[in-house]
Amino acid sequence: MENRLFSSKVVDGYHRAPNRSMLRAVGFGDEDFKKPQIGIASTWSMVTPCNMHINLLAKEACKGADDSGGKGLEFNTITVSDGISMGTKGMRYSLVSREVIADSIETVVCAEGLDGFVAIGGCDKNMPACMMAIARINRPSVFVYGGTIMPGIHKDQPIDIVSIFEAVGKHARGEIDDSELKSIECSAIPGPGSCGGMYTANTMASAIEALGMSLPNSSAQAAISDAKKLDSYDAGVAVMNLINKNIKPRDILTRESFENAIVTCVALGGSTNLVLHLLAIAHAAEVELSIDDFAEIGERVPLLCDVKPFGKYVMTELIKIGGIRPLMKTLLDNGMLHGDCLTVSGQTLAETLADVQPYPESQDVVRDFEDPIKTESHLRILKGNLAPTGAVGKITGKEGLYFKGTAKVYEGEENALHGILRGDIQKGDVVVIRNEGPVGGPGMREMLSPTSAVAGRGLIMDVALITDGRFSGGSHGFDVGHITPEAALGGPIGIVKNGDLIEIDAKHNTIHLLVPDNEIASRMENFQPSGCPERRGILAKYAKTVTSASLGAVTDKNL
Repeated sequence: MENRLFSSKVVDGYHRAPNRSMLRAVGFGDEDFKKPQIGIASTWSMVTPCNMHINLLAKEACKGADDSGGKGLEFNTITVSDGISMGTKGMRYSLVSREVIADSIETVVCAEGLDGFVAIGGCDKNMPACMMAIARINRPSVFVYGGTIMPGIHKDQPIDIVSIFEAVGKHARGEIDDSELKSIECSAIPGPGSCGGMYTANTMASAIEALGMSLPNSSAQAAISDAKKLDSYDAGVAVMNLINKNIKPRDILTRESFENAIVTCVALGGSTNLVLHLLAIAHAAEVELSIDDFAEIGERVPLLCDVKPFGKYVMTELIKIGGIRPLMKTLLDNGMLHGDCLTVSGQTLAETLADVQPYPESQDVVRDFEDPIKTESHLRILKGNLAPTGAVGKITGKEGLYFKGTAKVYEGEENALHGILRGDIQKGDVVVIRNEGPVGGPGMREMLSPTSAVAGRGLIMDVALITDGRFSGGSHGFDVGHITPEAALGGPIGIVKNGDLIEIDAKHNTIHLLVPDNEIASRMENFQPSGCPERRGILAKYAKTVTSASLGAVTDKNL
């Protein structure tokens, strides 16, 4: 019973005969009732290429658990596609789905009395959702990343999901015709796997590996590969080892492991969504973490990887040279990682990195530690009279570190996109998109369509974009999101007017509306926030319980 702490309560004893009878119908034999029950939480779905293969990985994980003396039980949860819903009202459900997925995994694992589980995620929100469930439930668990997509090819050049979003902007200004747009559309997504740059999925996969919650190299494997199948099988084996050693997620998810994740993902050039999701995972694990920690840690970590969206390479190129492990070894050797943190392998982080070899000398995907792209983090935590409780910028320095421009204000993403595509935006403008926060959206949509349209129109170096919504990991440019408080709850972004001057300083980490204080006070006094536009259904329920983006947009903090 020692390794069946939960399933024994469901299946042991004469009075549990009805329970056993139900399980016999799904394949249990007499011996199976004596084994630890291992859930395999699959996010398989045919609504997105990110997850279309995960059912195959789930079977491998189940086999690994079975071969190691457990009894695997596969179950599914939902997922939605950011890329497909992007630019539509459907995107309001994306961040909401993170909570639904975490809740559903918790519900199944706890209702069925599972002793441990493997969670397999392959897209932006189901990955942190899996981790939130793992942290909450705190039973022996391993996360498996579904793996990255292979690049598409257009005119002998690699392309990806962002290529087609930016092609829309190029088409709008006449740079490409209908035929070439269609060609890019048909080539950008060649098969299964998550978006190929250092966008949110690959960022979160890297973060989870750095946290110690996935096996070594899980973050750097192609979706369709023997390595990913083996990773899934090994995860099933690893959970049984964790059960036998009584190692639980919160033994691994410590303050130091979160610092490891932040350091690793800053060096990699990760997505702004890292901030939102790590805050939520830390909350679930009851680890103290704030947006200010990202600012403090980021000041001492160099940006080393030349990866998309701001750089040259996609994830498959990083995989070819060894994934993130050599980078982590470099960071450890330079005193930037906590090597004594435990991992799901049963070893410490330092032990797992002991035999890792450096990158090949000929590669230029990852810079030398002494020759960074940027000497400190590209993820900037900005505060000022426009964002009193914080905002998150993704500013690599390629687009400069300072921007002052004239506000062009749009209520919602659709209005902004239409304005950009019809040519409203000029050099020196600051595009302001508001009422897109967790409550005002509701759902805090990602602004990939507007940022890609700006890039496609050739203004990426000349225009800034700010919002109380989010940015996709595929966005690049002088972009600041997560502005809090949000407009719908009375935040100052709600009082910005067309023609106002806005100043963004990514060196001093400030964002200001350059309007006299008495004018700001007058506008705030007369400001009537819109609140949530939904009154029924899941969006309304979400808006009722969700916290600020600066707290991770979690839905159980105020309960």
